[in-house]
Amino acid sequence: MSIGALLNVFLLLLLILFMFAVLANFFFNTLSTGDVIDSSYKNFKNFDKAYLLLFAIATGEDWNRLMYDCIDTFPDCTEGETCGVSMAPIFYITFIMVITHVMLNLFILVIIQQFETYYVAEDNPIKTFKTSYDIFHEVWVKYTQKFRCVKIKEKQLVEFFADLPAPMGMKALNEDDAIHESELKKVMLKMGIRTEDGWIYFNELLYRCMRRRYGNFKLNKKMQIIELKTLFKISLLTLKAKSEEKFKQSNNEDII
Repeated sequence: MSIGALLNVFLLLLLILFMFAVLANFFFNTLSTGDVIDSSYKNFKNFDKAYLLLFAIATGEDWNRLMYDCIDTFPDCTEGETCGVSMAPIFYITFIMVITHVMLNLFILVIIQQFETYYVAEDNPIKTFKTSYDIFHEVWVKYTQKFRCVKIKEKQLVEFFADLPAPMGMKALNEDDAIHESELKKVMLKMGIRTEDGWIYFNELLYRCMRRRYGNFKLNKKMQIIELKTLFKISLLTLKAKSEEKFKQSNNEDII
């Protein structure tokens, strides 16, 4: 759930590193030797090396030693080798403050926000979904015990939904608020529940109830593809349940 927001933070982090790498290449491109800086790859001779070196110290490793390499000014340095600029401390302290103490903490903040949204809040989606599922499961067992809790007769749907509490079902709190059978049938027709020889299986009915409760919004193309895949999986589960049921019936007949 946090991947999208984390990706945005990561791209912003790369952008800020890009800005600091350009500045580092401008200020410290003459440095070639030092406690950390060398002539091979730990230097700011070009943008690529500057970017990689700043990325390495973004974790806090040896950033202070690198700062001291860049702080020497003429005449206390060798021109073209160890001469930096006097504003190096401002550059490095700003870099560490922004990258380590701001940007990297944003990753933790994003995860905490998602955790609070989906787990901590009383009305979080995961808890609401689990509660709805438990209510559905309880009513399902009540109406399908004699069918091994695998399927329900199509003609039982009206009674089932009238007994299933809202928001999954349409059970009225009192007789005055009871929904007429014709209205129940209209709602069921809009749900598009698929039947198999007059029977409806658990996964199919659960999906349609959840779709009616949580799916009242416009789907983009990606979500439409996901829903089609979900419908396909439900179809496979239904076929599997039917085959298992036929297999058990055949075994019982053989035993008899």
